[in-house]
Amino acid sequence: MRTIGLIGGMSWQSSRLYYDRINQMVADRLGGAHSARIIINSLDFGPIAKMQTAGEWREAGAVLANAAQSLERAGADVIAIGANTMHKVAQQVMASVRLPLIHIGDALAKELKADARSRPLLLGTRYTMEDPFLIDHLGNKGIGAVTPDKADRDALHAIIYDQLIKGVVTDQARDTVRAMIDRSSAKEADSVVFACTEIGMLFPPTEAGLPGYDTLEIHAAALVDFSLA
Repeated sequence: MRTIGLIGGMSWQSSRLYYDRINQMVADRLGGAHSARIIINSLDFGPIAKMQTAGEWREAGAVLANAAQSLERAGADVIAIGANTMHKVAQQVMASVRLPLIHIGDALAKELKADARSRPLLLGTRYTMEDPFLIDHLGNKGIGAVTPDKADRDALHAIIYDQLIKGVVTDQARDTVRAMIDRSSAKEADSVVFACTEIGMLFPPTEAGLPGYDTLEIHAAALVDFSLA
């Protein structure tokens, strides 16, 4: 079994879900008392969130690159960024280590293409929905992602940063996100992607009303595949 090196804490709510799902998947596949070999470098998200707001992405990338180097020195065999938004600096992180990085966008694209989905509704932070880093990543693989209108993007961003990263889950937030998905019919979306690792805290993708894909679940499975290969 190879050791997974996870850059987490962005937020810690999703990090705990990564840890749970990765270990459960290993246990399910190997049985008995097996669990994952995983090293987590959990970052303080507060300063990183401020860098995001200020547009200081290179500085934030340097923080993640340093975290990746620490994981490499600690004995990890693969690096993962436990967040969608911070894949904006994935290239900077990859350049800082000799280890492979399993990109959340690659794992997502593989699942979408396997199901012949070509026009997913992408739900995430404002950065993920409005900056083209993930949309372009999918577009290069023949997947034309669409996003909600601005009012919905703003509402979803607020739900993520004001509630979900703090562990707050409300029925109002669930209803708001379900309504966004319902409105996606106007964009002819054929599926919906939870492109923020905390969105699954609201409801599972199987209850999204469209074929749903949770990037945390997909990313965790790709990491387990690598670890057990």
